[in-house]
Amino acid sequence: MLIYAKQPINYIIKNYPQKIRTLYLAKEMDKKEYSHLMKMGFEIKRIPSDAAGKMCKNASHQGILAEVEEYSLSDYKTFLNYEFVLVLSGLTDVGNIGAIIRTAYAFGVDGVIACGVKSLPLEAITRTSTGALFDMPFAIETNIHDVMNDFKMSGFTTYGADMGGKDIREVKVKQKRALFLGSEGEGLTPRVSSKLDEIVSIKMSHEFDSLNVGAAGAILMDRMRI
Repeated sequence: MLIYAKQPINYIIKNYPQKIRTLYLAKEMDKKEYSHLMKMGFEIKRIPSDAAGKMCKNASHQGILAEVEEYSLSDYKTFLNYEFVLVLSGLTDVGNIGAIIRTAYAFGVDGVIACGVKSLPLEAITRTSTGALFDMPFAIETNIHDVMNDFKMSGFTTYGADMGGKDIREVKVKQKRALFLGSEGEGLTPRVSSKLDEIVSIKMSHEFDSLNVGAAGAILMDRMRI
């Protein structure tokens, strides 16, 4: 898959150079840095800027692109032995998903499951997660109710994020836990919420409609660390 822009590519070069097949450079680079890249073991090609633009459909590539190994999705059932799992219900915005995955990795989440979708653009999520997708087991499962049932049967306590829930600061979080975040516009459906063990929320000092799902998820993940 094709990844572009400095941050995600630099992250992959630093942490997963073996996943890079070809690195494309569309601008001049410091000789010392270029010499270092030449020793990394992957192919390097210099290309014109307009060719780079065509490769990424005129997105902002910042002069560097890479063809990298395809990301391998996980089977969510392999997460049943984990302690902290994040479940995304109906989220489709790749910017939000990438940011959430990056935060999840930083805050010690063991795996992330995207539900309610058949597929997601993993190239874009790799880019928006700044490469952190390669650090995080990630699964896609259409049926969220199967996921809920399997996690409950495996001893997980399931928590859902909603403005009408209990203040997360007052919740004694269990060791095996799964946090469910709803879609950007609709949140969790009533059917999903009714089957979760506890609904939690972030109490705010000033009245406001709601937080972005990425921001809310980050706060909840941080407060659910054990």
